[in-house]
Amino acid sequence: MKSLYCSLITLIFAILFISFSWPVQAQSHHKFLQCLFSLHSNDSFPISYVIYLQTNNSYSSILESSIQNLRFSINGTAKPFVIVTPLHASHIQATIRCSKRHGLQIRTRSGGHDMEGLSYVADASFVVIDLVNLKSVDVDVKSRTAWVESGATVGELQYRIAEKSGTLDFPTCTCHTVGKYGLAADNIVDARLINVNGEILDRKSMGEDFFGIVFYWKLKLVHVPSTVTVFTVTKAPQQNATQVVHRWQYIAPKLSDDTFILATISRAEASEGQRSIQFPELGLLKQDCIEMSWIRFVVYFAQFTTEPTEILLDRTASMKSYFKVKSDYVKEPIPEFVFKGMGPMFDEYEGRFAYMNLVPYGARMDEILETETPFPHRAGNIYSIMYATGQDEEITHFEKYINWMRRLHRYMTSFVSKSPREAYVNYRDLDIGVNDKDKTNYEQSSIWELVKVKSLIDPHNFFKHQ
Repeated sequence: MKSLYCSLITLIFAILFISFSWPVQAQSHHKFLQCLFSLHSNDSFPISYVIYLQTNNSYSSILESSIQNLRFSINGTAKPFVIVTPLHASHIQATIRCSKRHGLQIRTRSGGHDMEGLSYVADASFVVIDLVNLKSVDVDVKSRTAWVESGATVGELQYRIAEKSGTLDFPTCTCHTVGKYGLAADNIVDARLINVNGEILDRKSMGEDFFGIVFYWKLKLVHVPSTVTVFTVTKAPQQNATQVVHRWQYIAPKLSDDTFILATISRAEASEGQRSIQFPELGLLKQDCIEMSWIRFVVYFAQFTTEPTEILLDRTASMKSYFKVKSDYVKEPIPEFVFKGMGPMFDEYEGRFAYMNLVPYGARMDEILETETPFPHRAGNIYSIMYATGQDEEITHFEKYINWMRRLHRYMTSFVSKSPREAYVNYRDLDIGVNDKDKTNYEQSSIWELVKVKSLIDPHNFFKHQ
């Protein structure tokens, strides 16, 4: 299965999904459409060209085009009564205003990579705003910035940057740039979004606290080496794989910020990196190392090892799959016996498609204060864990595989962060909790600082996060 989180994960790192809380009347669908046409009279960008009802011949293909988790494409999954694919910000403005007026929920989708399908699934009558047409990338090498529309994929962004410069890039995902440059959010210069009232704001007019649909980002590009050295080393259990992973915990988070080693645990444990280091247990040899350009490395890391760089422009290149993801953060090295105890679990039938990615923090992540860019997992965490299971083809009784991963997640409880047990928001996991279902509701949570801010900007919780 192709990597879940590099080549096509989109720039919508913090986009907020919208819903409306009061009841939706049956006639609201018709009134909603009337509202769209009455509010949007821009002849240059007629909104009628980008509205797809369930009766439209293109409806199914557009809906399914960006469904990355096939668990949510099966019969019985709720579908939007209409899809809007904006060509212009005014299309988003009209959709927000009309949805709010007629009590409809909205889901906002770009690449469709929400791990729980929340960018295209809801439990009430809803509209999908699909940003697929808003994908321009304008790179300015001199200022080391780029204006990027939110429908652009990371692959498209990195390809367009490489067209202009072989030594610039943008930190993306949780991958190879986290240690040196921090998060993507640490390198955002400006943004344009549409708020609950349908108004377009930028950083100057919105201030630091905002909620809405971001449709345009100004990014700060970072210097990268023109040539990097990469390696992939696989270790089987009889080759001291457990000891290597255990030792990795003490080395990877403390490496210089130009070196990155990702450890992957599956039925065959492996480690990947960027250049040779003092790690004798790894058994790295000169012939294991390959030099390549930075953009070739991006393709390599996305597991398209033999493909041309143009593969980054292909939105269909990553194989869709049925999958489930969970996450953890680790503050102290995990004892070796814990990794040994995983072996029998991965040998079980339901463990055959599962893997764990161990992503080192440290370096730049330790240097950036939480007050600079809100992110609660910086200093103090030595690495993060992504648990994943999935398969390209439909698996009978997939719930068994999900339950297996939940069991692995419970097994790790004593060895990961506690009080609270931390999780990475982009690896959405509804096992943690769902709003208004025997959990804290919006009114009850108003004591929290973030919700206090949101309550001032969006008092009726129109922009609802599942």
